[in-house]
Amino acid sequence: MDSDLRRAVVVTLGELGRSDDWRDRADAGHSLAGFAEMQEAVEPLLKLVLDPGDTFVTRRTAEGLLRRKDRAGLTIVASALAVADANHADWIHTALVDVFSIFSQDLDEALRLCEELSGDADDRVARGARRLHRSLSVIDPVLRPA
Repeated sequence: MDSDLRRAVVVTLGELGRSDDWRDRADAGHSLAGFAEMQEAVEPLLKLVLDPGDTFVTRRTAEGLLRRKDRAGLTIVASALAVADANHADWIHTALVDVFSIFSQDLDEALRLCEELSGDADDRVARGARRLHRSLSVIDPVLRPA
């Protein structure tokens, strides 16, 4: 893995995420989600999840982070959700439903990770994880193991 190239991509996507065009910001957020485990990506991703200009950017970025189905993605979404206004929270919830309403195993794993994150030392992550857990717990997935 070439960490210098990965950092360069994160920097470039971070710059695209500051564009005046909502389409650029949405594309940046969705793509940057693939680098959520990198510390350099966290702040730009938080800003894009809470994009003040267009909630499509919120939805697209949150969906990209949630589709990772891992701790890095859920941590960023939880941190954003802890401070999100009602409008942004609604679009984050829409992304949650889109990602976790199909397979029960994915939902169960997300619930487990949110339980762990609810004890995080960062109060913002912990509060957001509890809120995420509440939202996830009302989803009834379509497919369950036989």
